[in-house]
Amino acid sequence: MDNDDRPMGRVLSRREVLALFGTAGAALLVACAPRELVAATAVAEASTATGVEAGVSTATSEAGLTTVMRTPACVVRPELTEGPYFVDEMLNRSDIRSDPSDGSVADGLPLEVVFLVSKVSSEGCTPLAGAAVDVWHCDAQGVYSDVADPGFNTVGKKFLRGYQVTDANGEARFTTIYPGWYRGRTVHIHFKIRGVTEAGAGYEFTSQLFFDDAVSDLVYEQEPYAGKGERAVRNADDGIFRQSGNLLTLDVTETESGYSGTFDIGIQL
Repeated sequence: MDNDDRPMGRVLSRREVLALFGTAGAALLVACAPRELVAATAVAEASTATGVEAGVSTATSEAGLTTVMRTPACVVRPELTEGPYFVDEMLNRSDIRSDPSDGSVADGLPLEVVFLVSKVSSEGCTPLAGAAVDVWHCDAQGVYSDVADPGFNTVGKKFLRGYQVTDANGEARFTTIYPGWYRGRTVHIHFKIRGVTEAGAGYEFTSQLFFDDAVSDLVYEQEPYAGKGERAVRNADDGIFRQSGNLLTLDVTETESGYSGTFDIGIQL
């Protein structure tokens, strides 16, 4: 299974985001930053003047105060290929580990994933409620459900697939397992965000989440992953990952039973 399609979309630079926000750009960027107080004008001007595109930057204002800017939580992420294994199952569920066809549960290290979805517009960043967030990925052995592939046939199975609708805070939460790997790809989870705007226009955004290689190495030393052997493709070797601008890596923390991570994403509407 190495036939994920070509990547699509691109990363917006900070300059493009400021252009999108117009004259209120600096203040709106600050409104989107959830974790640190910043001095809007000084940071925005310094970061664009020095060509800083993402991450953390510092600037000194006229008053001599050093300010810190983080990539806004509502950053517009790059769209990537849907791949060949999306099936519109319409399974509205938060825990996607089970297979409704027989009640079995996918074996693997528990993973909690929280999406925080925002609407990005000329008016700023606001939580996007009512959006359907689909998630699908392979099991610990690199197998997807409900597809026919030269290496397997799981048609009728529906494990590790499902969707949630974002709440008033733009949150959609999933319980799953840490994904396995398969030939030709690095470790990843597919996701799709879709819905209808207030004006009645439909929207759809498709991309992929990635994981730090060091975390994956630790996970794959354990069962049921270890028996599959050593993976050949790491993030740097994956052409689709390289198109992500390093903006699609899920930062996970260890929990008592596995891992958890929160992913902020802004959709231009």
